[in-house]
Amino acid sequence: MRFTSEQRLDDGVLEREFTLGEIPGILWTPASASAPAPLILLGHPGGLHKMYPRLVARARHSAAEGFAAATIELPGSGDRPRSAAAEEARADLHRALEAGEPVDDEIVDRLVLPLVEKAVPEWRAALDALLSLPGIGGPVGYAGGVIAIGLRLAVVEPRISAALLFAGSFVPRTMFEEARQVTIPLQVLLQWDDEGNDRQLALDLFDAFGSKEKTLHANMGGHTGVPQFEGDAGNRFFARHLK
Repeated sequence: MRFTSEQRLDDGVLEREFTLGEIPGILWTPASASAPAPLILLGHPGGLHKMYPRLVARARHSAAEGFAAATIELPGSGDRPRSAAAEEARADLHRALEAGEPVDDEIVDRLVLPLVEKAVPEWRAALDALLSLPGIGGPVGYAGGVIAIGLRLAVVEPRISAALLFAGSFVPRTMFEEARQVTIPLQVLLQWDDEGNDRQLALDLFDAFGSKEKTLHANMGGHTGVPQFEGDAGNRFFARHLK
C-alpha cells in the first residue's frame, strides 16, 4: 500500500488516498482515538470520483462514531481497464430494463460473477494492508456496494464480523447457496420502489441468508432514495457488533 495524498477535513477526519498495486483507494480515520479504530469497508457500485461525495459523507458519519472507513475502486471502473465482456453484459442489461423485459439470468451471470471473482480477492488484499497500519484494528464491517460482493466476502473473509448490505443490484441465482453459508449479523436495506432491481429476488435472497441475526429495513422510494436516518441505524448496528 502506498499513500499518494492526504488532507485533514474540516471535522478533523484524516483522508488519505492510496494505491494497492494498480488499485486506487481512500482511507478515512477519526480525528482522535485512544485505541485502534474498528474498520468499515465501504462498498460502492464503481467510480471512485463519481461516488466520492456519497462515500466521504458515509465515511465522515462513521468517523464521528469512532470508526475508520476505507474503499477501493472496483475492477473495470473509474480509471481501471475496462472489460469488453462486462461492457457487453451491462449493455444487454440496460436494453432489457429499458424495454421493460425480465432480466435473463444469463445476463446477470455474465455481468456479476466475473466482477465478484475479481473484486473479492482485491478487497481481501486491501484488508491485509489496512489492518497492518497503526491506528486501525478489528473487528471489521462491510457496508453497501454491490450486494453479491458483500455476500461473497461474508462467506470467505473471517475478519468481517458484520455486514450492512444494500439490496440494490442483481445477484446471480447460483449465489443463493452461498447466501445460506452466511452466518455473521446482517442488516439489509431494500428500496421498495427500486426501478432497476427485482424486489422479489431481493426478498428471496434475504430469506436465504443463514445468519441467525438478520434485519431487513425496507423503505418506500427509488434506488437513490435511502432515507438519511438509515445512516444512524447503520452506525448503531456496527456499534453493537464492532465495539
